[in-house]
Order: sequence, then C-alpha cells, then structure tokens
Amino acid sequence: MATLASLILEDGERFRGRLFGANVSVSGEVVFQTGMVGYPEALTDPSYHCQLLTLTYPLIGNYGVPSDKEGEFGLSQWFESSKIHAAALIIGELSEDPSHWSSVKSLDQWLKEHGIPGLQGVDTRCLTKKIREKGTMLGKLVVDGTPEDSIPFDNPDQRNLVQEVSMKEPRVFNPSGSLRITAVDCGIKYNQIRCLAQRGARVTVVPWDHPLDANDFDGLFISNGPGDPQFCQATISNVRKMVCFTSCQSHQITSLRCGFIVSLR
Repeated sequence: MATLASLILEDGERFRGRLFGANVSVSGEVVFQTGMVGYPEALTDPSYHCQLLTLTYPLIGNYGVPSDKEGEFGLSQWFESSKIHAAALIIGELSEDPSHWSSVKSLDQWLKEHGIPGLQGVDTRCLTKKIREKGTMLGKLVVDGTPEDSIPFDNPDQRNLVQEVSMKEPRVFNPSGSLRITAVDCGIKYNQIRCLAQRGARVTVVPWDHPLDANDFDGLFISNGPGDPQFCQATISNVRKMVCFTSCQSHQITSLRCGFIVSLR
C-alpha cells in the first residue's frame, strides 16, 4: 500500500497525495515550473535550493534518469550541478515504467538515493494557480504518521542561500580558450559554463564573494541563483565598479549595486 502524505501551505490549505522517493518530511518555499521535459536539470538547478518544486506537466519520470557521467569541459553531461538542490518534488503523476536509451534508473530510485521526498496525485494546476495569485508561499510536506507540529515552516529566504550553493574555490574551465570570462557563482548552472566555453571562452568560476580585478578578465558574468540578493552584499560591493552581463537573480544584484529597491514578489 502506498504511503500517503500532505502538502500543507502556510495559509492552512492542504493537498493530499502519495509519497515516492525518500520517506521524509520537509519544509521550504513552494514554487512551480512549467517545462514539459527537463526534470533532472530542474532538480539539480541551484536556483531551486531548499524549495518544494512543483512541476505542472501531467506526467513526470517517463524517461527515467540518466547516469551522472562526465561530458564536455569536465561538466556533468545531463545535470546542472553535482546534486539535487530541491527539497521536494510535487507532481501530478509519476511514470512507473520509464523508457529512454539514456535511462539508468527511475526518478523514484534517484530521489531515494538523494534523500529527497516526492508527492504525486496532487492537482498541480490548482496549486500553481494559487501560487500565482498569492505569490511566494511557504509549505511543508508531512508524511502520514509524522506530527505536523514537528515540521515547522521554514523560510529559506532568511538565509544566505547563495553562500550555501556557491563554489568554495575558483575553478577554470576550457583553459585554452582565448577570451577570458570570469563567472561569479551565485548558483551557476553547468550549462551556463558550457555555453561560454563552447564559444571559445576560458571560464574562471569564482565564489560569490571572491574579490574582482578587471585586469584578470575580458568579460564578467554574474550567474543567477537562489534566495534574497540582499544577502549578497559582498557581490554587490565587488561589482559596483564593473560592467557585466547577467541573468535572472543577477539582474537584481546589479540593480542593488545601483541603489534600486528590489522586491522578491
């Protein structure tokens, strides 16, 4: 018999479903993603660090999970980082019989190996509509039999999530590249590094708070990432005198360096 669990939102609304993956209860910020494919990439995306990720496509897991083999430039061929960053996965239906030439395990097996719970049988359309109307919401996935009060709501945006996901030491990719790009890792995805290196760049990825010297690069890239950019004061200070190209959260960082007010909602 399937183990049951509930997704409980901070306003008290509940979504019942069947547990898969790891048998653990977790809490965090509830978000959604609308892609038809790419669940291995989404789950390993540092931008979803500590979030309960809802996928709106009605069938997930149908092509399994590929092996974590090394590809071009020493980067994982299939994943966006070295681990699953999402705290939980919320879906409509889990495919029980994955089929794809690259598959080596099921999504259920992969989540169990990483200690990540999943919840299926949820009306993801209703949940997504609620998130869109209400804005960012906290939630917790509570396995039946676990006292609800033992799993408090946790707001990950009250921590420096960028510091948690950023590389700890500088690392060079495609060292023979002619154009020197320094990428500030605020939660960088492997494919961002790959795209730069494929275009002939020597990419030096540095931690989020690494000092910057314009003499060390021809171009400066600030990656996207999780959480509240207000915690990235070291990054903001370092890029204050730089001209850089950015994506997603890094737009907020460059706005903050210019003195603008940034809202997360």
